[in-house]
Amino acid sequence: MDESKQKIALFIDADNAPANKFEDVLSEVAKYGVVTIRKAYGNWKKPSIKPWEDLLHEYAIQPVQQYDLSKGKNASDIALVIDAMDVMYTKDIDVMCFVSSDCDFTPMVTRALAEGKVVLGFGERKTPSPFVNACSKFLFLDQESNNGETTQAKITNIKSNTKLINLLRQAVEATAEDNGWAGLGPVGSHISNKTSFDTRNYGYKNLSSLIKAIDLFELKRGPGNSYLVKDVRKKKAT
Repeated sequence: MDESKQKIALFIDADNAPANKFEDVLSEVAKYGVVTIRKAYGNWKKPSIKPWEDLLHEYAIQPVQQYDLSKGKNASDIALVIDAMDVMYTKDIDVMCFVSSDCDFTPMVTRALAEGKVVLGFGERKTPSPFVNACSKFLFLDQESNNGETTQAKITNIKSNTKLINLLRQAVEATAEDNGWAGLGPVGSHISNKTSFDTRNYGYKNLSSLIKAIDLFELKRGPGNSYLVKDVRKKKAT
């Protein structure tokens, strides 16, 4: 299907997401198609979600009022999941998008994936990893920008992220030719098929800039000006 024609349902947990980053959400979602459903859930009498209330008319977001039925319990989550399930089974939707930093939506995400939907997630870095990893792609809304510069501290932190480095190495190994070189495009696709991954969450705009920064892989231009990547350990072994 032409991605520009995909239909998207956008569900916002107004209690657990920053309103000032909604432009970033829309900009990212626009890459996948057209948002045909926009709903935001919360107790709109609470001053804490006033920033979201200010965006309702500007972005044609439908507010869903949900009173706090019990202290310490967020009834908005249940209302959001019920509507999301209804939309998934009764509407012609290709992509489901959840804006929240709350992992309560993880079962909803896994069910949507099982139904063949692409699931996009947006939240702050405090978002629990089960929710982040369940999504097809999850983008942190409070990500740090490197402003064109990479600090040694940032690079060191990335290199010490064993899970990330193993993910990159496994993807290169799985897609490499006999000479050890792998196309960067297939590497990225392999990672996306395994888990939620976005280089912007590490402060880099794309996979090539991330790989260049950490200096654990060789990177060179291939056919058609594409990139080829190779694990430096392979070079040492030969």
